Amino acid sequence: MNIHQVIVVGAGPVGLLCALDLARQGVQVCVLELEHSTTLDLRAGTFHPPTLEMLAPLGVTDAMMQIGLKVPVWQSRDLQEGLIAEWDMSILQDDTPYPFRLHLEQHRLTPILLEKLTAYSNAQVLFSHEFIGLTQSPEHVSVRVKHQEQEVELLAQWVIGADGGKSPVRKSAGIEFDGYTWPERYSVVSTTHDFSHLGYADNAYVSDPEQWVAFFRMPDLGPPGLWRMTIPVGQAHTDEEVLDPQYANSVFQRVLQTPADVVYPIVHQSVYRVHQRVANRFRSERVLLAGDSAHVNNPLGGFGLNSGIHDAMNLSDKLARVIVQGESCELLNLYERQRKSVNMEYVQEISIKNKHNLEEADPKIRQERFAQLRKINASETSRREYLLVSSMINSIKKANSIC
Repeated sequence: MNIHQVIVVGAGPVGLLCALDLARQGVQVCVLELEHSTTLDLRAGTFHPPTLEMLAPLGVTDAMMQIGLKVPVWQSRDLQEGLIAEWDMSILQDDTPYPFRLHLEQHRLTPILLEKLTAYSNAQVLFSHEFIGLTQSPEHVSVRVKHQEQEVELLAQWVIGADGGKSPVRKSAGIEFDGYTWPERYSVVSTTHDFSHLGYADNAYVSDPEQWVAFFRMPDLGPPGLWRMTIPVGQAHTDEEVLDPQYANSVFQRVLQTPADVVYPIVHQSVYRVHQRVANRFRSERVLLAGDSAHVNNPLGGFGLNSGIHDAMNLSDKLARVIVQGESCELLNLYERQRKSVNMEYVQEISIKNKHNLEEADPKIRQERFAQLRKINASETSRREYLLVSSMINSIKKANSIC
């Protein structure tokens, strides 16, 4: 039986990116995906400057820029107070060649990655292949896969689990997923209605004790694009009620203070559970985790997919050095230290803080926060420091400082 150098489980952005960067460095790689093709996922869609920097050498950033939406300015707003602060990322022009956020639907990134990956003869992607389980030996990993009702065994030197928050790879490797699930669900609604004439930037976070809102304009298939609204949904509403267009319209009407007879065209609706969890290990011998299989968080700040991409690039660099250049496997422990530390100390903490800030109910604390944001925004030095954090530039510096 042939032994693959690397098997990647999951053909989402993180899995495909791991495979692409490994193939580029001469590693023989095989991707397994349960679905029959790349999937439609409308949750993630904000890409931060360090992510664009990492993807540029692969030719991915240029392809994304051709169809994505550049967002150089985003806003902190409040439903009662209005605009609190406007954050112009051009102040980061000396820190990154991409001083902006790029909005692009996740399902429009995966075809770019897949096309580039399939150009390599040392890479293959097997759709409709369900991961069943794995066993490890000192020399390889045995992977059980089901395809067309038949179970087969594949061997690999290394396995990367990039198969999402419910990760069968993580479970099969016996890795715990520490954390919790938020009691409320999140709903995502897309509309063709244009909110820019109301003063909204292409990305705006609107705090409110009753129900905060995050707005994003997404490119869709071209101008004028779609506006996406993310909102928390309490236990009082069933999924069926939330997915009724009347519910989404009632939120739009409340947030935008329009009459009840104003109807907004709804293109898409979804509702999902939100988790804050981090795997207690990112490596178990020859099995490695990246992306949602290793960590999940609420979407406030756009850290989830970005940190998964940062995992992929960190891991593929180190794994290629082990396989191709014969460096020590200790490099993979460094991957775990760097990426787990950043996810615990940066992604988790800040995304939780962002959520608490948006939903804060105490009037005194709310006003103190607004005053703090205005003070930060008034100083060029403090504004730059704030954006170095929110753009994830500092998280990469932090990870690289860990040895």
